[in-house]
Formats: sequence, C-alpha cells, structure tokens
Amino acid sequence: MKEYNTFGIDVEALYSFFCYDEKDLISFLRQNKIKKSDICVIGGGSNILPVKNINDILVLMRNKGIKIIEENKNDVFVKVEAGEIWDDFVDWCVRKEFWGTENLSSIPGTVGAAPVQNIGAYGAEVKNVIYKVNTVDTRNGKTESFRNEQCDFGYRNSFFKSEEGKNFIVTSVIFKLSKNPEPDLSYGSLKNKFPDNKAKIEEIRKAVTEIRKSKLPDPKILPNAGSFFKNPVISEAKFTKLRKKFPGLVYYPAEDGKIKLAAGQLIDLCGWKGKQENGAGVHDKQALVIVNYGNADGNTILEFSKKIQQSVYDKFGVLIEREVRVLP
Repeated sequence: MKEYNTFGIDVEALYSFFCYDEKDLISFLRQNKIKKSDICVIGGGSNILPVKNINDILVLMRNKGIKIIEENKNDVFVKVEAGEIWDDFVDWCVRKEFWGTENLSSIPGTVGAAPVQNIGAYGAEVKNVIYKVNTVDTRNGKTESFRNEQCDFGYRNSFFKSEEGKNFIVTSVIFKLSKNPEPDLSYGSLKNKFPDNKAKIEEIRKAVTEIRKSKLPDPKILPNAGSFFKNPVISEAKFTKLRKKFPGLVYYPAEDGKIKLAAGQLIDLCGWKGKQENGAGVHDKQALVIVNYGNADGNTILEFSKKIQQSVYDKFGVLIEREVRVLP
C-alpha cells in the first residue's frame, strides 16, 4: 500500500478492488455479498494513516469523467466521477471560468473524498458548491443520491462519516457552479493579496497555489497527509477565559456562536514546530502537518500525534481532533 498513501507507510491489504466504473462496483458488491465492515474505501490516499495490515477489501476509486449535465444563464451543473483528481477538476473549472472551487486549489485527493471530508480552505468549503452526491449502498448494491441538505455537512464532516453513512460509497458528485464572477477574498492571506477585493478566477487559483506551496510540504518529497488535526471549536465562554491567559490567540467565528481556534498555533505554542521523534516530526513551517521524515511506521506517527494532542490539552484544556483517518 506504500504507493497508495501519501505518508508512504508500507502495509499490505488482503484484497484490492480498483473501481473504474459504477456498474463494476455494483456487480462486485452483489456477487460477493460484502458487508460494510469488510470494505475500506480510499481515493488518493492523502488523508489516511495506515497503522497495520488491512484485512478488509481495499476499494480504490479510479473512475474518471467530467461532464456538464445542465446549464442556464447563471449556473452550470457538472457531474464528476469520484476517481477524478480534485485539483484537476479545479483546474478545469478555472479554465472554463466556472466559479466556486478556486479557493480549494491544490488540495490533494480525489473528488469522491471531497464531500465525505467536506474539504475546505481559504474561507471556502466544498459543501457550498455540491448539488448532489451519488453513491452505491454496500448492503445491496443499489444506487442512491443525496441532495446537499441530506449530506449533513459540518466542519470537516458529513453524513458519510456517520455509522449509517459509511454504508455508502461515493461514485460521483454533481456540482453547481456559477458563471458569474463571485470572488471570495475574505480569508486573511487572500485579502492581503487582493486589497481592492477584486481578482480574476485564475489569479485566485494562482495565489492559493503559491500560498499552499510556501506553507505545506510536497508529500512526494516529505511524506505527509496535509493538515493532521482539525481546528478546534469551543464555546465563547471558554474562549473568553483562554484569551485572558493567552491574549494572542488566533480565532475565527464558527457556527452557533462558537469560536474556532487555530490548531497550528496551539501546537506551535506548545513548542512542537520542527520537533522530530523516531522518524516522525512536525513540519518546521506549518505545525498542523506531521511529516514522515525517515521510514516511520503508522503506529510511530500515531503515537507521536497523541503526544501532541495531550500537550495541547494540558496547556489549553482544548482537545484537537485528528483530521487524518487512521486505518484500519
């Protein structure tokens, strides 16, 4: 599995199924009468941490295709197969001048993983452009589609992460994109880049790509899975107490009157940035990123991450959750 996860962890899978077509997946599920507990689905392997050999059936989504299925004066509806590389799709949107995905440039992974994780960056979340998610139910091999409001999107979360939602394999996603220029430059680094609040779609993509490259290591050079932790969301009352003790805390407004903290800053304030142990370490430019510096195995990286979590909790009383999915 080493080539199928960006941490470069060398574990084995008992059985692998490469899905190039939804019909093949349906046939495979029906013929083998597979339970959801027997399946492990991955896309680009950019958000997983394998810690031991996988005895389940590894399903790798490799179906491709981008197709406009409907459009009007203001909007365009695009069906994208789950195996498409996410950033290739963003590039396609930008070249067509279809607005909505440009702030999500250079995020690794596949289109099928995007709704599961509700990927987000630079003030945008994929939930804002998803119209419908098409799936196959592993229990019976039947297709089922979920409208945006049925996906229960949250911060790096969705229905597809719930126990019921795990029964469904995403096969394609239908996006609703705007034909009208709608730049979102609210995020700090983009606001600084475009102080007049005006930018072409290709300029936003270029800026986001450059910012990400300056902060995040290339997994082909330094194996990693991007942001290892989620930004924690806490109550306003708890934030008020924390801010008295740590006045320089970076924060953002969250839903329901709550406050989102910057996990990278919390980790940095605990002294972890640039630290290494047994081949695992925190990146020296972005404390949210854990790097496999020297053939560390999955358990080594996992235990290293737990030390960071405990350290942050001891100092701030805040739990930072993993964004990366531990396998199996």
